[in-house]
Amino acid sequence: MFMTDDQKKYYAAMKKMGNKKPVKATPRPKWKPQAVVFGIVTNKKFDMIIMIFIGLNMLTMTLDHYGQSEMWSFALDNLNIGFIVIFTTECVLKIFALRLYYFREPWNIFDFVVVILSILGIVLSDLIEKYFVSPTLLRVVRVAKIGRVLRLVKGARGIRTLLFALAMSMPALFNICLLLTLVMFIFAIFGMSFFMNVKKRGGLDDVYNFETFGKSMILLFQMSTSAGWDGVLNGIINEEDCEIENEETGVAGNCGNMAMGIAFLLTYLIISFLIIINMYIAVILENYSQATEDVQEGLTGDDYDMYYEIWQQFDPNGTQYLKYNALSDFLDVLEPPLQIHKPNKYKIVSMDIPICKKDLCYCVDVLDALTKDFFARKGNPVEETVELGEVTAQSERPGYDPISSTLWRQREDYCARLIQRAWKKKNIRNTFGGSLSTYPEGITPRSYEHRRRSSSVIHYHHQHTAPDTPTAGVVKAGTDAVSVVLVHPRSSSIGSAHEGAPV
Repeated sequence: MFMTDDQKKYYAAMKKMGNKKPVKATPRPKWKPQAVVFGIVTNKKFDMIIMIFIGLNMLTMTLDHYGQSEMWSFALDNLNIGFIVIFTTECVLKIFALRLYYFREPWNIFDFVVVILSILGIVLSDLIEKYFVSPTLLRVVRVAKIGRVLRLVKGARGIRTLLFALAMSMPALFNICLLLTLVMFIFAIFGMSFFMNVKKRGGLDDVYNFETFGKSMILLFQMSTSAGWDGVLNGIINEEDCEIENEETGVAGNCGNMAMGIAFLLTYLIISFLIIINMYIAVILENYSQATEDVQEGLTGDDYDMYYEIWQQFDPNGTQYLKYNALSDFLDVLEPPLQIHKPNKYKIVSMDIPICKKDLCYCVDVLDALTKDFFARKGNPVEETVELGEVTAQSERPGYDPISSTLWRQREDYCARLIQRAWKKKNIRNTFGGSLSTYPEGITPRSYEHRRRSSSVIHYHHQHTAPDTPTAGVVKAGTDAVSVVLVHPRSSSIGSAHEGAPV
């Protein structure tokens, strides 16, 4: 309730995230020919090639014209058959490579239906044209295939925004349509009651009148767009050129009523056109403004779809979890604005992403951290509130059991290294005795550490050497002690720094 603008934007982003989940990737076939075809049909370039053919198909549809020659019609028919062969080949290749997984995607089902109808349109063209619709309409349906590749074109972001705004408006538009139908129903009953017998003149004729409920609905639907209302008004307020009702002779009369007609039509136009119809425009503009704002902010539904598409490559089984050590590579291959280039180790640490058992990171936690990081980079850091936390916790999390986080993991590693360094210093003290600042000549903490790692225990067995000659030594591995013999290069004296000290 009491949220800042940035928190509201983050809240809206979280609601979008809650509607999306990673899906299990289509497994690559083991049979080599099938695997080769799989690699072809799942490539984005393949979809782009299909889009080019769809565009060419649209171009050929515009070449039909009145009075065209038989040769022109023959050429267009052959081109149509060629496009059907191309789209059928696409469908067959995908079914061959994807197997039953082909029918998991709605777009593939749509393509399959279009291909079947196109083939039937050729085989049964005469029958379909006689009893159903013209086969030419089936060609128009193919144009809808271009919608599946619009999302692949970065330049089509504006079109996707419009389509997204329209899709978001559909529930509200449906409710407004029901309201308009209810208003039309009420006024159709009123119209039949008051103007059923009026004389047909002006905008009233054999089709548009108030004689039946159906004709009344058609007339009111026409006037809901403010079209032809003046002609209808001229008919229902006619009180002169008409027959007056006569109860003695049984004549119903076909005169209108000026006061009733003006009140009826004025009320209907205000409710239907000025209020309800403009509600359609208001809803669409509101959703378009929201969609445009999302695009300007940089995070849209397409960005979240991209996130889960790449997540699918790292999590082909759809477990919704990713290994912590693979997180750096995953963030590096994401597309902007969610991408975090390598080196990103310390960025991952700063995002404080929860880590579950077996070093697994949950997909929603990673996406949530990336969303917060995006707003922070925009200069709008998001502070967590109770309401935002509730939205995050609403998503289903199978096997979710966080035991740490990237920030705590870094702290744990730092503490472990700190303890190790302290333990090494203690070992050096025990080995050489006294302060760390006093080491035998030629021995430093770094050189001692290097020697200690080379072997658990090192013994230098010394021998007499000539003056000015560096000492030669023999190294042996022991189990419980270390003896370091130091010989100055320019001295024949041999000295033992310490013997028998535990490592």
